[in-house]
Amino acid sequence: MRAVSKVRLGIVLICLCLLAVPAMAAGAYTTIQQGGTVYIGEQGLDVTAAIGSDSSIGWWASGAAIATSSPDSQMPITSPSNFYVSSSAFGQYVGTWYRLNSQGKPDGIAFVVADPSLAIRVIDTTVNIDVTNKWIPRGDQAAFRIDTNLNQIFSRPSGGSTPEGITIYVQSPVGGTYSALLDSSGTPQSLENLVISQADYTTPWSWDTGNSQYVTGTYTIWAKCDINNMYDNYGIPGKTISQQNTLLDQEQNPLISVNVPTAVTTTPGGTVQTPPSLLPTTQSTAVPTTIPTITPSTPVPVVTTASATASTVPTTPIPVETTTAGSPGFGTLLTLVSLGSLAIIVLKKQH
Repeated sequence: MRAVSKVRLGIVLICLCLLAVPAMAAGAYTTIQQGGTVYIGEQGLDVTAAIGSDSSIGWWASGAAIATSSPDSQMPITSPSNFYVSSSAFGQYVGTWYRLNSQGKPDGIAFVVADPSLAIRVIDTTVNIDVTNKWIPRGDQAAFRIDTNLNQIFSRPSGGSTPEGITIYVQSPVGGTYSALLDSSGTPQSLENLVISQADYTTPWSWDTGNSQYVTGTYTIWAKCDINNMYDNYGIPGKTISQQNTLLDQEQNPLISVNVPTAVTTTPGGTVQTPPSLLPTTQSTAVPTTIPTITPSTPVPVVTTASATASTVPTTPIPVETTTAGSPGFGTLLTLVSLGSLAIIVLKKQH
């Protein structure tokens, strides 16, 4: 008998634990009031207040005569305290869903189904410009701008649970992901579970990109919302997770290129060829290598070969030594006179 009592006590304890699980697992922002907004991907919602005493809901296409026509889509609500907004059931039917009475007629608005959207940008607050997927000068302050329609979640009752929110992810150039960033005063600012109060939300603090804790390079930035498991159920970029953006944090503008000198080459003869970009801008004193055209009547000038290091070249022409030309036949006459004189001397010696 005592053993049976122990078994019964164990069964009771197990049942109590099972009953406690849903309450422990339930997150914040699950209670939906009549006319409230729910998002595709959310689960574990309590729509009891939204549907009232009715047990089904209906959707009409835009422009339909709701009062006199049947709904284009309708759905029974079998578990109003644990409602799942699945993409298969509601993906094609976003907008207002109405309560349906027992006759299938509209009985007031139940809730509005919305397709979530989520995007993030980076604003250089030092100069007040959008630097998403661009460059920010190291040391400027950067705030994060979140554009989303998920802000209506945060108008729901929190239910006493730890509030969930939208989380910003900042991945460093070396691969680590930050859970907080330092502002200009060195105070860490959390990036997790941010409560977004409006559709175009900007963080009230800015990241000090010049802090020594952060290396130079390209950072990857995105945002994610997993409130009520919506990311797990509907993890589509641009909806429950933003597209990934980048931010280049460095001193120099990457659009300003640095000219790299061309390598110095040497010709087979050993002469060093200097790249044109490295030549001095002052006028060169090198001797022209072009040989001037010479006419027959013009004395040939003497060209002095100067070395590559010569600083000046003489400008005074070097004189050319010349002789005076004799009269035509003068040489022949002089030869005849000499021969005649020699013959006379020979004849005198013979006599």
